[in-house]
Amino acid sequence: MDVKIMIPTALRQFTDGLSEVSVEAKTVGEALNGLTEKYIDLQQYIFTDNKTLRSYVNVYVNEDNIRQKSGLDTLLANNDIILLVPSIAGGCSGETGTAGDDTALPELTHDEITRYSRHLILPEVGLPGQRKLKNSRVLLIGTGGLGAPLAMYLAAAGVGTIGIVDFDFVEESNLQRQIIHGTRDIGRPKIASAKDRIKSINPKVNVIAFETKLTSKNALEIIKGFDVVADGTDNFPTRYLVNDACVLLGKPNVYGSVFRFEGQASVFYAEAGACYRCLYPEPPPPGLVPSCAEGGILGVLPGIVGCIQANETIKLLLGGGDVLINRLLIFDSWRMRFRELRLSKDPNCPVCGQNPTVKELIDYEEFCGLKNPSVQEEPIEDITAIELKKLFDANADLQIIDIREPHELVIGKLPNTRAIPFGQVVRRQTELDPSRGTVIVCKIGVRSAMAIRALRNSGYTGRLLNLKDGINAWANDVDPNIARY
Repeated sequence: MDVKIMIPTALRQFTDGLSEVSVEAKTVGEALNGLTEKYIDLQQYIFTDNKTLRSYVNVYVNEDNIRQKSGLDTLLANNDIILLVPSIAGGCSGETGTAGDDTALPELTHDEITRYSRHLILPEVGLPGQRKLKNSRVLLIGTGGLGAPLAMYLAAAGVGTIGIVDFDFVEESNLQRQIIHGTRDIGRPKIASAKDRIKSINPKVNVIAFETKLTSKNALEIIKGFDVVADGTDNFPTRYLVNDACVLLGKPNVYGSVFRFEGQASVFYAEAGACYRCLYPEPPPPGLVPSCAEGGILGVLPGIVGCIQANETIKLLLGGGDVLINRLLIFDSWRMRFRELRLSKDPNCPVCGQNPTVKELIDYEEFCGLKNPSVQEEPIEDITAIELKKLFDANADLQIIDIREPHELVIGKLPNTRAIPFGQVVRRQTELDPSRGTVIVCKIGVRSAMAIRALRNSGYTGRLLNLKDGINAWANDVDPNIARY
C-alpha cells in the first residue's frame, strides 16, 4: 500500500527538511521501519532498542491513534496518512539559518540577538529572517479581540514598525478578551493603551498610531506605507474597505473573524489568489450577523484566531512557509475542530477579477446597506427607560416582551415580562394582544428593532415600542440592581 507519513517540525531535521515521506507498507510497523531505514538518524527517536514505539511519540492513522487500535500491527489502506505526533517542550536542536544575507537590511544589536535568540536558531528564520522582521512594517486595523494578540505577538517577534488604527475607548466589557488592555485602562483611548502595552513588551518597536476611523478618504494614504495589513475589525463596511484598499495597493490582507465559538482565518492577496470579495461577494443584510455585544463570544477565541493571524503575518514577512492564501481555515473552539476549505480567485470579482469595476474606494456604509435606502422604511417608535418607568408608575396598560435568550434573562429583566426569544417572535405573535401597547426589549435595542420590523412585515397591527438601548439602559437609568452586560 502507498501511504504518506507526515513529519512534524521537531523531526524534520532528520528527514532532510521534508514534511511528508511516502512509503510502501501494509502495516504501521512496516511504514515506520521503511521510514527509519531511509533516515537512520531518526530511528532512535521513534523506537527503543527493543524496537518498541517510544512513549513520547504518538502515531495516528488518519484520525485514529494506533495505541487504541492494533499498535504497530495496525493495517493500512491505500492512500492512508500516518501522522507522527511527538511531545514537545519548547524547542529542539537545529542548524543556523541558511537564507542569504542582505546588507540592505538593518543589523541586530547584541541586545536584539539575545532577545530574539529563539528565532535565530530556527533555520527558517535565522539572522537574515530576523533582520527582515526588523525592517518590516505591519498595519493593524483595530486593537480589540483580534488586534490584541496580533499586536503583542508581532511586537514580541521583533516586527520593526507596527501601525495601529483605532478610535474607540476601553470599556470594562472589553477586558474579557482584549488582553492588550487592563482594568486601569478603562476609559482610555484604546490606541493609547495598546501603544503602552506594545512598548512594554518591546521598547525597540516603532509604533505609529492612527487615532481615527478608517474611511474611504484616508484608507489608501494610511495603508500604502505598510508591507502587510492585518484586519482585526468587527464590522462589514470596514472589512470590504480594507480588502479593496489592499487589492488596489497590492498589499496582502491577513484576515480573521470570530463569532461566539467559531473563527475564520485566511490571507487575501489578489496578486497570488483570492480576495475577500471572491469569498463573500456581498455582505449579509444589516443586523443578520449580531455583533459580539449582541451575540456574545468566548473570550479565548479571538486570542486563538489572532495568534493564527500573527503567525501568517510573520510568514509573509519572512517569505516562507505555506501561507493561508487560497485557503480558509475554520475553527470551532467548542468542539475543538479545525477545517480547511479551498478558495479560488473569482474571475468575475468586481475588484480583483479580469474586468474589475471597483477601481477606487466606494461608500462602504451604503454598500453594506447601513445608509437610508431610497424607499424609506416606516420608522420604529422608541421609548426610553425613563419614559417606560413613568408609564409603569402610572399603571399604563402595556405588555412587555423580552426577546433575549433564556440564559440572558437570568441576568435581569423588567417587571411583568413575557419571554419570547427573538427566533420565535413571529410564529408566536398570537400570544400578543394587538389592542394593547407592546414594548419589545433586548440587550441594547438592536434585536428588538429587528423583531419589530419582522412583526410588522408579518402583518401584526398592534402598537410596537422599542426600548431604546435595551435592558442596559434600564439598568443605567432606572434600576441599578440589574447588572449591565
